[in-house]
Amino acid sequence: MAVRTPIVDFHFHVTTADEYTEWCLGWLQEHAGEHIIAHVREVLSSPQAMLGYLDEQGVDYAVALAETNPQITGTSPNARVAEFCKASARLIPFANINPFVVADLATELRECVMDLGCRGLKLYPTYQHFYFNDARLYPLYAEAQRLSVPVMVHTGSSSFRGARLKYGDPIYVDDVAVDFPELTIVMAHSGRGFWYDEAFFLAQLHNNVYMEITGLPPQKLPVYFPNLERNADKIIFGSDWPALTDIKGNISAIRRLDLTDESKAKILGGNAARILGLST
Repeated sequence: MAVRTPIVDFHFHVTTADEYTEWCLGWLQEHAGEHIIAHVREVLSSPQAMLGYLDEQGVDYAVALAETNPQITGTSPNARVAEFCKASARLIPFANINPFVVADLATELRECVMDLGCRGLKLYPTYQHFYFNDARLYPLYAEAQRLSVPVMVHTGSSSFRGARLKYGDPIYVDDVAVDFPELTIVMAHSGRGFWYDEAFFLAQLHNNVYMEITGLPPQKLPVYFPNLERNADKIIFGSDWPALTDIKGNISAIRRLDLTDESKAKILGGNAARILGLST
C-alpha cells in the first residue's frame, strides 16, 4: 500500500498578537482584514487550537517560526515557541538568532537545538540588516552544519516598515552554500520580486540549496519559474500565516498546476519531509 506524502507548511509564524509591534498589527489588519487579530488569538490560544486549524486547512506538519525583530515585526522568543511546540510532533520549532542581539551565535544555536528542541533556524536579513554571507555568521553556519539542522533565510522583497531589500538578494546564499556544502539552506520566498531567476538557478546549482515559495501566488509560479518542474526536488511549500489564512486554497491551487502528481507531492510536503526527517 502506498503511503501518502504529508502536507508540510514550512513557514508558519506563531508570533502572538501581544508580541507583534503595533504597526505590524495594523499592517495585518490592512492586508488580511479586521478579523485577523481575533483569528491570530484564536489559532494561537493553545497548541490544540493550532492543530485544529491545521486540520481544517489540510496540513499535517507546520514549521513554527520564532523571531527577534523588535524594530520591524516583533519578538517571539525561541523558548516560548519551543515550549508551545512540545505539545505535538506535528509542530516543528525553528529558532531565530539575531546577530545584533546575541554575541556567541554558535552557542546560542546549540542551546536552542539541544536544550529547547528546535529543529532548524530562520534568519531575517532584511529585518535585522545583515548580509547572509557575513563572516560573523560563519560560526553559526558551522554549528548548524555540525548539528544537521536546516537554515532558512528570508530572500526577496518585504513591504514592512524598516526592511532593507538589499539584504534579501539570494546571491549571498552562494558563498555559504559553497563554504558549507553539508548545510541545508532554504531560501524563503524564492527571491520574491527581484530575484526569481537567481533563486531558481542557485537551487539547481547547489545540492544543499532549496527554494521555498511562501508568499508567491501558486497560479503565478509557472510565470515566475517557467521551468518549474525541472526543480521539483528542490521546491518547498509554505503559507506565511497569518498573512495568508486560506492555506487550503493555496494547496488546491498548487494541485491544479500543470505538473505531475509526483512533483506536486514533493512540493507540498515530500521535500520538506526529507529535510526535516519526517516519516512519509
